[in-house]
Amino acid sequence: MVIYPVLLAGGSGARLWPLSRKSYPKQFFNLIGEKTLFQCSAKRLTSSDIIKFASHITLTNADFRFIIGEQLQEIGIDPGPTLIEPEGKNTAAAILAASIFAHEKDKDAVLLVAPSDHVIPDTAIFHEAIKVGLSHVKNQKMVTFGIKPTHPETGYGYLELSTDTLDDNGTSDISKFVEKPHLQDAKQMLASGHYLWNAGIFLFHAQDMMDAFKAYAPETLDLVSKSINEASSDLGFLRLAAEPWSEIEDISIDYAIMEKAQNLVAVPYASKWSDLGGWDAVWSESEQDTSGNVTSETAHAIECSNSLLRSESGSQQVVGLGLNDIMAIAMPDAVLVAPKERAQDVKKAVELLKSKDIAQAEIFPKDHRPWGWFESLALGDRFQVKRICVKPGAALSLQSHKHRSEHWVVVEGTAKVTIDDEVKLVSEGQSVYVPLGTKHRMENPGKFPMLLIEVQIGTYLREDDIIRYEDIYARN
Repeated sequence: MVIYPVLLAGGSGARLWPLSRKSYPKQFFNLIGEKTLFQCSAKRLTSSDIIKFASHITLTNADFRFIIGEQLQEIGIDPGPTLIEPEGKNTAAAILAASIFAHEKDKDAVLLVAPSDHVIPDTAIFHEAIKVGLSHVKNQKMVTFGIKPTHPETGYGYLELSTDTLDDNGTSDISKFVEKPHLQDAKQMLASGHYLWNAGIFLFHAQDMMDAFKAYAPETLDLVSKSINEASSDLGFLRLAAEPWSEIEDISIDYAIMEKAQNLVAVPYASKWSDLGGWDAVWSESEQDTSGNVTSETAHAIECSNSLLRSESGSQQVVGLGLNDIMAIAMPDAVLVAPKERAQDVKKAVELLKSKDIAQAEIFPKDHRPWGWFESLALGDRFQVKRICVKPGAALSLQSHKHRSEHWVVVEGTAKVTIDDEVKLVSEGQSVYVPLGTKHRMENPGKFPMLLIEVQIGTYLREDDIIRYEDIYARN
């Protein structure tokens, strides 16, 4: 039986601020190991001797669609169908959209839905658990995978299991879902042996999921179906229709369906797993020195113990002195310092910054675009200096600005520059001036990334000062 793997690749990862932000969340980073969490998740959902997978179906938003394609291609996976959500509506709508989409292609489609930001190192054991789940899906059951607890964790939801098992692997009916517990309750649940951590990974027939929505959330079924039926193709992506999607309730799949479903069973997964839900989890899953410290390449620990010291800039050195059980995360534009035991409260920092309308709450300093990326190096009242990287063969839109002029200095590679009717090549060390109001475009005709420094001068320097005339990425 071939399984359609579904990757959920939205979210903000606020508890891993200041690295993870709404504009570029944690699944796209190399938090642990050489690949991003998204890449590891995609690799984990490819065929093996145990399980056969079809092409990936990915649910994400418009801002991440090109990042997803790039990251899949980097690991040799052809991007499968990518469904673009007009706005985040939690997991219920996303999972139903994937179900309807797969069912239209294959009436007998079986889906495995997984977040794209979890750590599951042992793929073989995970595939064995999926194989167990398939045996129950064939009997019209929907399956959720629960993690056998190793400690009294207060940051996870739990599944309370029935005392009767359904097979030799410990598969059980679910008595109830339990929200993130207090520590004393978590200790009692761990001691009882009748609870699993809720991993948010599901296996089911698309038809069974659609039937569940028909029974428990018919309005959501109608709206998602309309959004699929009215969807439009956009550069190979499927953009779901915004109007019906906007009316969908913002609710998780657990609340909408799983807590009500009568055919749901839990398959235990006993090997290593983490949702990397906080910096304490990153510390726990990383290689530690003899004093229990985890440090990045440009971070250093002096007489510290059990601490996480991380710098995300090669030019920024972080030094911890005499720290114990501390997490210190330094970004070029923001720094977090807190006790590790407060890891679940990091989202309070994000909420505080948002309340003060501070950009660092949600905006990542490096802004990723379909053509490459840029980052701000200096910002004044009437000027801004940016570093811009354009991928080989990529091109920015033909555009103009109402409030600023620009100077471009190429520092690596060669740029093909259009200014009104003039087109010319600008080589490394050369510069060009873009007057206010002129139509202009930069392209990279080479085989390697092209890097330039842009100096903007004007009365208004934000990204919405742009008029697009042509864009190969079909942006407005």
